[in-house]
Amino acid sequence: MAGFIAAQRDADRVPHATSCRALGVSQAWFYKWRHGDASARYARREQLKIAIRRWFAKHHGTYGSPRITADLRDEGWQVSRNTVAKLMAELGLQARRKRRRKQTTRPGRGKWRAPDLIRRRPR
Repeated sequence: MAGFIAAQRDADRVPHATSCRALGVSQAWFYKWRHGDASARYARREQLKIAIRRWFAKHHGTYGSPRITADLRDEGWQVSRNTVAKLMAELGLQARRKRRRKQTTRPGRGKWRAPDLIRRRPR
Protein backbone atom coordinates (compact mmCIF):
# COMPACT_ATOMS: atom_id res chain seq x y z
CA MET A 1 0.00 0.00 0.00
CA ALA A 2 2.85 2.38 0.79
CA GLY A 3 4.35 1.70 -2.60
CA PHE A 4 1.04 2.69 -4.19
CA ILE A 5 0.96 5.96 -2.23
CA ALA A 6 4.50 6.80 -3.35
CA ALA A 7 3.66 5.91 -6.95
CA GLN A 8 0.62 8.20 -6.87
CA ARG A 9 2.83 11.08 -5.78
CA ASP A 10 5.32 10.45 -8.58
CA ALA A 11 2.89 9.65 -11.39
CA ASP A 12 -0.15 11.84 -10.72
CA ARG A 13 1.19 14.43 -8.25
CA VAL A 14 -1.30 13.38 -5.58
CA PRO A 15 -0.05 14.56 -2.16
CA HIS A 16 0.84 11.88 0.36
CA ALA A 17 -1.61 13.33 2.86
CA THR A 18 -4.52 13.00 0.43
CA SER A 19 -3.63 9.40 -0.50
CA CYS A 20 -3.19 8.39 3.13
CA ARG A 21 -6.52 9.93 4.10
CA ALA A 22 -8.29 8.24 1.18
CA LEU A 23 -6.82 4.84 2.03
CA GLY A 24 -7.36 5.20 5.78
CA VAL A 25 -3.73 5.00 6.89
CA SER A 26 -1.76 7.49 8.96
CA GLN A 27 0.85 9.73 7.42
CA ALA A 28 3.24 8.72 10.20
CA TRP A 29 3.00 5.10 9.08
CA PHE A 30 3.75 6.10 5.49
CA TYR A 31 6.79 8.17 6.44
CA LYS A 32 8.03 5.42 8.74
CA TRP A 33 7.80 3.02 5.80
CA ARG A 34 9.45 5.50 3.45
CA HIS A 35 12.42 6.40 5.64
CA GLY A 36 12.69 3.19 7.64
CA ASP A 37 12.00 2.75 11.32
CA ALA A 38 15.06 3.96 13.21
CA SER A 39 13.62 3.54 16.70
CA ALA A 40 15.46 1.67 19.42
CA ARG A 41 12.45 -0.63 19.90
CA TYR A 42 12.51 -1.68 16.25
CA ALA A 43 16.27 -2.35 16.37
CA ARG A 44 15.88 -4.42 19.56
CA ARG A 45 13.06 -6.49 18.05
CA GLU A 46 15.16 -7.19 14.94
CA GLN A 47 18.06 -8.38 17.12
CA LEU A 48 15.61 -10.47 19.13
CA LYS A 49 14.28 -12.06 15.93
CA ILE A 50 17.81 -13.07 14.97
CA ALA A 51 18.38 -14.63 18.40
CA ILE A 52 15.04 -16.47 18.25
CA ARG A 53 15.86 -17.89 14.80
CA ARG A 54 19.26 -19.02 16.09
CA TRP A 55 17.83 -20.81 19.15
CA PHE A 56 14.99 -22.35 17.11
CA ALA A 57 17.48 -23.74 14.59
CA LYS A 58 19.82 -24.91 17.36
CA HIS A 59 17.05 -27.03 18.85
CA HIS A 60 15.95 -28.33 15.42
CA GLY A 61 12.52 -26.71 15.58
CA THR A 62 11.36 -28.59 18.67
CA TYR A 63 11.42 -25.74 21.22
CA GLY A 64 8.43 -23.44 21.62
CA SER A 65 8.22 -19.96 23.08
CA PRO A 66 8.56 -20.95 26.78
CA ARG A 67 11.82 -22.82 26.28
CA ILE A 68 13.26 -20.27 23.85
CA THR A 69 12.36 -17.52 26.34
CA ALA A 70 14.30 -19.38 29.03
CA ASP A 71 17.32 -19.69 26.70
CA LEU A 72 17.15 -15.99 25.85
CA ARG A 73 16.95 -15.04 29.52
CA ASP A 74 20.00 -17.21 30.23
CA GLU A 75 21.71 -15.26 27.46
CA GLY A 76 20.86 -11.96 29.19
CA TRP A 77 17.74 -10.78 27.37
CA GLN A 78 14.83 -9.29 29.31
CA VAL A 79 11.89 -10.63 27.36
CA SER A 80 8.48 -12.13 28.06
CA ARG A 81 7.12 -15.40 26.74
CA ASN A 82 4.30 -13.56 24.95
CA THR A 83 6.76 -11.35 23.07
CA VAL A 84 8.73 -14.39 21.96
CA ALA A 85 5.52 -16.14 20.92
CA LYS A 86 4.42 -13.12 18.87
CA LEU A 87 7.80 -12.82 17.15
CA MET A 88 7.87 -16.55 16.43
CA ALA A 89 4.45 -16.22 14.81
CA GLU A 90 5.70 -13.28 12.70
CA LEU A 91 8.69 -15.37 11.61
CA GLY A 92 6.50 -18.38 10.88
CA LEU A 93 8.28 -20.56 13.45
CA GLN A 94 6.18 -23.22 15.12
CA ALA A 95 7.58 -25.94 17.34
CA ARG A 96 6.82 -29.52 16.38
CA ARG A 97 6.99 -32.36 18.84
CA LYS A 98 7.73 -35.85 17.71
CA ARG A 99 4.59 -37.85 18.19
CA ARG A 100 4.93 -41.25 19.72
CA ARG A 101 3.04 -44.03 18.13
CA LYS A 102 0.29 -45.20 20.39
CA GLN A 103 0.41 -48.94 20.81
CA THR A 104 -3.08 -50.25 21.36
CA THR A 105 -2.50 -53.98 21.36
CA ARG A 106 0.38 -55.84 22.93
CA PRO A 107 0.02 -59.54 22.36
CA GLY A 108 1.37 -61.84 25.04
CA ARG A 109 1.85 -59.09 27.61
CA GLY A 110 -0.67 -60.04 30.23
CA LYS A 111 -1.00 -62.65 32.94
CA TRP A 112 -4.52 -63.55 31.96
CA ARG A 113 -5.44 -64.58 28.45
CA ALA A 114 -8.91 -65.25 27.17
CA PRO A 115 -9.61 -68.88 26.36
CA ASP A 116 -9.55 -69.81 22.67
CA LEU A 117 -13.20 -70.75 22.19
CA ILE A 118 -13.07 -71.01 18.40
CA ARG A 119 -9.92 -73.19 18.37
CA ARG A 120 -7.75 -71.03 16.10
CA ARG A 121 -4.67 -72.58 14.63
CA PRO A 122 -1.44 -71.27 16.22
CA ARG A 123 0.94 -69.50 13.89
